[in-house]
Amino acid sequence: MSRPKNHLNGHLEEIHWPSLVAAISAISAVGIAIGLGLPLLSIILEKRGISSTLIGLNTAMAGIAAMVAAPITTRLAHDFGVARTMLWAVAVSAVSALGFYYAEAFWLWFPLRFAFHGATTTLFILSEFWINAAAPPRRRGLVLGIYATVLSVGFAMGPLIFSAIGSDGIMPFLVGAGAISLAAIPIFIARNESPVLDEKPGRHFFRYIFLVPTATAAVFVFGAVEAGGLSLFPVYALRSGFNESQGALLLTVMGIGNMIFQIPLGMYSDKLSDRRPLLAAMAVMGLIGSLLLPLLIENWVLTALVLLFWGGCVSGLYTVGLAHLGSRLTGTDLAAANAAFVFCYAVGTVAGPQAIGAAIDVTGNNGFAWALAAFFGLYVVLSIGRFLFRPKRT
Repeated sequence: MSRPKNHLNGHLEEIHWPSLVAAISAISAVGIAIGLGLPLLSIILEKRGISSTLIGLNTAMAGIAAMVAAPITTRLAHDFGVARTMLWAVAVSAVSALGFYYAEAFWLWFPLRFAFHGATTTLFILSEFWINAAAPPRRRGLVLGIYATVLSVGFAMGPLIFSAIGSDGIMPFLVGAGAISLAAIPIFIARNESPVLDEKPGRHFFRYIFLVPTATAAVFVFGAVEAGGLSLFPVYALRSGFNESQGALLLTVMGIGNMIFQIPLGMYSDKLSDRRPLLAAMAVMGLIGSLLLPLLIENWVLTALVLLFWGGCVSGLYTVGLAHLGSRLTGTDLAAANAAFVFCYAVGTVAGPQAIGAAIDVTGNNGFAWALAAFFGLYVVLSIGRFLFRPKRT
């Protein structure tokens, strides 16, 4: 595949900080808003007496919105420009975030969820495309490691803000909408540096899912394991004999692993001519960690140690997978593949909790670990298959 020179990379080793600050700060503000919004909305619905099933159904609109928004984002960016599309997405997500406070009827929360998560999906796709396009090839892993770390901090700050301001009144909604609105400032400042999509994607959207399968499969596994693990690990921990605070601390340790390994993994991936072996190695470590959980779950310290490295491996699939995508494609193809990347993540976030929850119901509490291992095993099998039957670097 031809690799046209990226207009942002005039000096191949120079990091274009205005572009990166714009994209990273934009998505971090969104991360704070989502981290605040998810527990906030669930608790408000719980207080209103909405059933858990309906709360789950409303929350599932996030994945549906992401799957709808992903295929059309590249077309919007081509027609209206990357920065302008991002600014409109900021406006839609901020208005819909505030709209939850004023929407008394529960049914209104479905279109609001769809609008909010559809717009934030657009921001994710275009931010990641902008970062990938702006990053110098030999430092792409480092740049994406910084991005993933800052995003993790943003997601962690959301629940922290929620614990400080609570769920009463308009204040939490104003904070969420305000955080998203702040994202418009760096985007506007760097708008003239945003990448230009001169051509429409050369392939149908779904072809991009299979164009760089090592990357898209990695993010599918990441989405499934992250969403399923975070939502069902508290249940697994309680049934294993830990109390709520011990289970929450284990999740925190996993989050710390998520944060501290991204930059080192990104920097290491920059030294590799082919990132696929690193992705496969992280999947193998994830598989081993999952299989160790039932054996170590009675010991909090050993479980925490496994989860620290396990959290790094899980999130590394996202960071290194994104870097692998950026090293293979450029321009419009990269933007469309980035949309396919986020689409696969969204599919994973829907499939993961369903599969892991079913595994617990069918095989008992350890079904949690077996299901996680199955997702990692699926990626390991795919990686071996790619090495054996498709030596071409994809």
